[in-house]
Formats: sequence, structure tokens, C-alpha cells
Amino acid sequence: MTKAERALETRERILKAACEVIADIGFENVSMRKVAEHAGVSKALLHYHFDTREKLFAEAMTHSFAQTGTDLEGGDADVPADVLLARIVRTMLPTDEELRQDWKLWQELWVRAQRDDAARHLAVDLYDQLHAWVGGAVERGVASGAFVPCDVAAISTLILALCDGLGIRVMLADPHVDLSTARSTIWSAIAPSLGIPPAFPEA
Repeated sequence: MTKAERALETRERILKAACEVIADIGFENVSMRKVAEHAGVSKALLHYHFDTREKLFAEAMTHSFAQTGTDLEGGDADVPADVLLARIVRTMLPTDEELRQDWKLWQELWVRAQRDDAARHLAVDLYDQLHAWVGGAVERGVASGAFVPCDVAAISTLILALCDGLGIRVMLADPHVDLSTARSTIWSAIAPSLGIPPAFPEA
């Protein structure tokens, strides 16, 4: 392994550890020492890669976002448009433990964005990327004839808003909203505009 490869591997390990620690105890309780210990590196090495908690938090959020599933399209033209969109919706909900961790990070970002301009700009940028991801899937469905022509931007905004709102209820273990309810509610809301059946497809 080259020096550059070792540095990249260390950086990835630190970011993974930071995501886990922030999700576990919250950003306000995180110290650089705790992250270094969790990553199995020295505090000096951590500071070599990230000189402040704020920079580490921003990079951890970006790292988490990159791992969330934005490569689901994979260029696989054989995946039906509704299945692809359903997979995206599934990925944007707290479907499993890994996604629940991502959700905890997003919740930390929402809170921090109310008090910190850098966090607010990061949140807006990540939402722009999510909007483009969802919109691309909808556009693909319209182009293939799987979806009827629609307002792609409006549909994308609706999907993100519903995923946020219902996802929070799932994270709270609200007895009125489980994952199945969240998925079916989202799908029944967007199906008329896309011209597809209201039942959430097997994804």
C-alpha cells in the first residue's frame, strides 16, 4: 500500500468512526479525542486530516450522504422506472440500522443548521443533490413512457418532504407510522401524478 493509499484508508476510517460517534452521542457531545479513540488513531493523526470538529462534522455528513445509495441507478436500463424510484424512496427512509444512523446524522445537521451558517449551506447543498437524484429518476421514467408527463421538480420536492416528515415519525417509533405505512403513504401521494398504480412496488 502506498503512502497516499494509507492516508486515504485512514481518512475513511476516521470518517466512518465520526459518523458512528456523532450518531451515537450527538455532535455537541463529540470530542476529537472520542473520534480518534473510536477510529483507532492518535489525536495528532486525526488533527492532521481534520483540524476542527466543524470540518470533521461537515466531511462526515458528506461521507454519510455519499454512502446512502446515490448509485442505485447503476446505469441498469433494465430496472423498471417505478422500481428504481421505489428503491430511492426506500433508501431515503430509516429502513435498516445503517440508514437509521444516517438519519441520526441528518437530524444533527438539521439542528446545527439553525445556528450555524456553514451547516445550513451544507444542508441546502445536500438537499439539492437529493432533489437532483430523485428528479433524475422521475425524468427517466417520463422519458421511457413509464410515467406520464409531470412537473418533475414538484414531484421531487413532494417526495423529499414526505420522506422527511414520515421518516421522523418512524425514527420516533410512532405507533401510527411504521415503514410500511410511510412507503404506502408516499406512493399513494405521488402515483396519480406519475400515472402509475398506488401500491408500492416490490423493490
